[in-house]
Amino acid sequence: MLEPTPFPAIDSDLYFAQAAQKTARLPLTDAELAGPLAKYFKEAIPEPDPSQLALIDEPCNPQKAILPDQINDLLDPGYLETETGWCILPNGAGFIANKMLYPDVTTDMIDWWFVWHPLEGLHYRLWYPDCHADTQVSPEDRERLLDESIPLSKRNWGRVHYVTEDAGGGMENIAIQFLSPQDFGFDIERFREPNIAAFAGGFGLSKPVGAAKDAIPAPAIMCHSFRKTELGLEHRTRFWMGYLIRDGKPRLMLPPDRAVPAPAVKGLAQHCLREFTRLGEMLPRIYADLGNSPMI
Repeated sequence: MLEPTPFPAIDSDLYFAQAAQKTARLPLTDAELAGPLAKYFKEAIPEPDPSQLALIDEPCNPQKAILPDQINDLLDPGYLETETGWCILPNGAGFIANKMLYPDVTTDMIDWWFVWHPLEGLHYRLWYPDCHADTQVSPEDRERLLDESIPLSKRNWGRVHYVTEDAGGGMENIAIQFLSPQDFGFDIERFREPNIAAFAGGFGLSKPVGAAKDAIPAPAIMCHSFRKTELGLEHRTRFWMGYLIRDGKPRLMLPPDRAVPAPAVKGLAQHCLREFTRLGEMLPRIYADLGNSPMI
């Protein structure tokens, strides 16, 4: 498994300069306005279900959260005690859970999306134009993402997405290291349907746009798991802010007696709900437009 550093595989000076510029949400160019993606920038972003938003108004009970070394609980049938909520754990880490239902989304769409959207900044921006500014991958990772000999579900394994977005606490530069299910810590003997149908996860290192290059980045583990139900594809998210993954195991990176700020945890919980409400509504349409076209 790759040993991460904040921004290891791209020209970081250029990345930071471009990221700062793109947070200004520059208008689409004439060429972009004439392209097939322009219509997604012109439509209204759907609002989340108010009942879902209400569940994250206040923190949930930390005793009803799970720790990252309990990730295989997501492979059990049924539901865990907290499927939507956030809190500060006793060890100071931030916990986030979210559950959404996508009636018209398939696992093929999910696998395609997580390969297609990091290929161009415009792809990432249209997902949530108010908060997503840019994304980049290294030339080597781009080559792998475009390698048709590799199943879509596996192309992100070991790859790093460099994103610039406002995830609830202001614009940040985030390096997201995607992992295979095994490197993430899942029990591979149980990692199959009906327990799980699709997965995208890993860990991230983030710091505010404009921060010093040597600023210490904030770590977080990210898990998006999907399973099929009679009503559609079910998306279950978990974040653990303050953790990284090393050798397939979570590691708390917080100094003693320190905690992730509660506003940052709540902000990410709200952002996650909003961006995936948008994705669930948009993905069937954009996949119908582009899912069978060559990736570019």
